[in-house]
Amino acid sequence: MRLVLGSLICFALAAAIGLGLTWLSVSRGFTAGGLTIGAWTAQPKAGTADIDPYSRAVIERNGTLPIGIGDGVTFAARTDDAGHPLDGRCDVMLEGTTPQARFFTVTLYTPEGNLISNILKRSGFTSQELIRNGDGSFRISIGPKARPGNWLPTGGVERYFILLRLYDTPVGIQTRAGRETPMPSVTRGACR
Repeated sequence: MRLVLGSLICFALAAAIGLGLTWLSVSRGFTAGGLTIGAWTAQPKAGTADIDPYSRAVIERNGTLPIGIGDGVTFAARTDDAGHPLDGRCDVMLEGTTPQARFFTVTLYTPEGNLISNILKRSGFTSQELIRNGDGSFRISIGPKARPGNWLPTGGVERYFILLRLYDTPVGIQTRAGRETPMPSVTRGACR
């Protein structure tokens, strides 16, 4: 009897730990085989038949449709370059260049995956809308107060993340090192 009871307790404990870790990894967005460059992470295999089970679970849980590998890749930034979570009450500067791409978008989302709600009804920019510097680089101010130039309002939300979608780009599975691909820096400024 003691052996059966001990076995049931071990089985229940193992199931609880396994299911708990799976839920944690799916809800936090952990996936295998990802590409990380600075604050940006991507899952280049998400739009392929070689998708890992965790990425598949994240996609099914969120109800998102990944970009196919032939179309492009999506990078997400949930923190700044120093590792601080993105806070809508703080100013954030997104500046630099993107990898070579025919077209790209930069969009702000809530942790639940909804577009950031604000008075301007603006939650992102396309590569064609951005005001650029002479060298092709750009600077996007993200924060609760209006700024001149490229500005995305956060509406003062507590947390958000940035999605950078690159369309028709060579970046993907073959990219291995962060120094190979130029990505915009994500720098935190003053908080209110």
